[in-house]
Amino acid sequence: MKKVVVTGLGVVSSIGIGKDDFLKNLIKGVSGIRRVALFDTAHFKRHYAGEISNFNPSDFIPSEILPFIGRASLFSLVAGKLAFKDAGIKESEIRKKKTTILMGTTMAEAGIYDFSSELLFKEKWNGVTNTLLLNAFTASIPRNLGYILKLRGRNFLLPDACAAGNYAISYGYDLIRKGDADLVIAGGSEALSRVAFQGFQRLYAMAPKKCRPFDKNRKGMLLGEGAGILILEEEKHAKSRKANIYAEVLGYGLSSDAYHMTIPKKEGIEKAMKKAITKSNISIRDIGYISAHGTGTVQNDKNESLAIKEVLGKHYRKVPVSSIKSMLGHCMGAASAVEAIACCLSIKESVIPPTINYKTPDPECDIDCVPNKARKATVKVALSNSFAFGGNNCCVVFGKG
Repeated sequence: MKKVVVTGLGVVSSIGIGKDDFLKNLIKGVSGIRRVALFDTAHFKRHYAGEISNFNPSDFIPSEILPFIGRASLFSLVAGKLAFKDAGIKESEIRKKKTTILMGTTMAEAGIYDFSSELLFKEKWNGVTNTLLLNAFTASIPRNLGYILKLRGRNFLLPDACAAGNYAISYGYDLIRKGDADLVIAGGSEALSRVAFQGFQRLYAMAPKKCRPFDKNRKGMLLGEGAGILILEEEKHAKSRKANIYAEVLGYGLSSDAYHMTIPKKEGIEKAMKKAITKSNISIRDIGYISAHGTGTVQNDKNESLAIKEVLGKHYRKVPVSSIKSMLGHCMGAASAVEAIACCLSIKESVIPPTINYKTPDPECDIDCVPNKARKATVKVALSNSFAFGGNNCCVVFGKG
């Protein structure tokens, strides 16, 4: 079977646009959490999120297109263009290959529903245009990516919520290994919306101002937004064009809890982690870093910690485990894609990002969560955990390329 490698990284986040700014601020422990300005939160109990405030898509995309594309699609388009540039592949060259687009999301262009419902509430019926409706379709994110880039290969949206990005990477890995694709554009994209913001508040899952994964006094998650895209290709092809290889995708593991809509089950997490380790042909002692799902909610962090301890056994204290959601917030469908990028950069740059806002140890989460400061370390293997609502779990293993 063919080896699958990562040759391009594109990221749009609240702490940086492009992998260099993203990595710089990630390692500094910069927080992208700020008071929401995208919509009015005056009637909400919570007011903070990882909103992207310095985003100018016209730097990457023709300005005449901008009014016709939703915010989540714009994020993915910019991340895609950054990933192609980073991979050293011209867009014209991509069109000659068997190319597949795989994008994950939780709520797609939910911001368009916000806007259209506001128009209807004000009885501005003519404001609901054809363009608005076309962009409201769930599959608009990969469709817009394929349309703008003129790519006519496979085109999929994976609506697997918070694990969607990892599902996209896993499917892309399978397609390349089997020879069904030469190159895969895999990732996830999500934009903040009123409906998501209020929805998570109604679940009583949101913290007031700070996300504190694994801290005893954690109060919940905070939402974020952005996009992460990885360019996947077969190793021999990448080497033939002398591409920069960030990491190899070694394998993945899937599981379904069939337990609870919002609370992950420890046994389901364990199963996905164990499958990923087994399919990647690695030992637990090979793992140098775990990128935690780490939402900052009481049950998630507890169950993830217990699962890590169960899977790693006595070795668990020797493996650094951090949650970058402490800096970005929870980017929903983009979360695991952005975290996969962090894993690739961790391997390439020999550094482990921190879990910020950590103050009080929790005996139920007695893992090494890399508190507050990044750590220089040689990382040969990184495990990316992602656990979605409905119990959809996906863990991906990256190795040194």
